[in-house]
Amino acid sequence: MSVSDTSGVQKKAKPGQSRRKSRELVLKAVYRGMINASELRQVMLDAQDDPDFTKADEEYFKHLLAGVTEKMPELDQEIMAFADRPLTELSPVEHAILRIASYELKFDLSIPYRVAINEGVELAKLYGGTDGHKYINGVLDKVAASLRPQEFRR
Repeated sequence: MSVSDTSGVQKKAKPGQSRRKSRELVLKAVYRGMINASELRQVMLDAQDDPDFTKADEEYFKHLLAGVTEKMPELDQEIMAFADRPLTELSPVEHAILRIASYELKFDLSIPYRVAINEGVELAKLYGGTDGHKYINGVLDKVAASLRPQEFRR
């Protein structure tokens, strides 16, 4: 993926930045799907209309959104094991963030657990409630310890 800088010169986008933007778009899409009970196809089409879509890693966006959507019941089980309240009492934004980060922790071992947690925390700082990032961090720490015990101990 390339982006133009202010001089018009094409340069390669940083993979971390485009994946971060992909996670943001997935958060918006999962949130919309939760609120509107939308179908995955429509959610993907809506996300592609987002002005930030060109800054995202499109392949990773599609992979992450499809994976989170497909595995939601399993992800919710992981989250429920460590949440201090029923999932229905979580804010939809924080619930969506926990689903996304838990998906990466459980199904994408190429992403270090610290990165998955950090990305979830950063999303919570941007889109969550006051101090929501602290809650996200606490739950994801426990999910990571459960799903990746060897990596977590290192």
